[in-house]
Amino acid sequence: ITLEGPDLRNSVWTPGDKVQIAMGSAFIARTYTPIDWDRDAGRARILGYAHGDGPGSAWLMSAGPGVECDVFGPRASIDVSRAAGPLALFGDETSIGLGYSLAHSYPQRTVTCSFETGDFAAAQRALARLGLAEAALFRRRQDEGHLDQMEAVLPALIDAGASFVLTGRAAAIQRLRQRLRSRAVPSNRISTKAYWAAGKPGLD
Repeated sequence: ITLEGPDLRNSVWTPGDKVQIAMGSAFIARTYTPIDWDRDAGRARILGYAHGDGPGSAWLMSAGPGVECDVFGPRASIDVSRAAGPLALFGDETSIGLGYSLAHSYPQRTVTCSFETGDFAAAQRALARLGLAEAALFRRRQDEGHLDQMEAVLPALIDAGASFVLTGRAAAIQRLRQRLRSRAVPSNRISTKAYWAAGKPGLD
């Protein structure tokens, strides 16, 4: 979705920053990670994930040309500008926009992306359209067995000196962070941001 307005020309955006969009009320908002920001044009783009029947999904499905909305931000969320080495992003459907932003904002760096997903085909289509076809997808399982597969990717990235960006589902972030710490990865090489958690709607 493309957002456009004169106020966006005056904004200072860093890849990984977040914006909040009011869902018809100042008291109900949802948070998104812009995939890019054009200050000259006063234009920013977000990639939304319509999940369930909450206000965020309803807004995404009803948005169209000319629809007005209140945008708050950008505000700091994930900042990898000082992170050393290659970047290794782990997340889910809600992290794909961040993956695009990092890959296109830091073309001189190696950025690898690994995403868990409940809809493998839809995630593949989104990644292909964004030019992220090389991202690794892991089909989400109720027993969390797919996280074993995601953890198997970590050793090679650790050996390569990567900095890790863990986003998306809170439970997955916690497990991957514990595994990184068990392998003595220093905290300054690990950035985390939970975008959602089961039973906690509207997590910022």
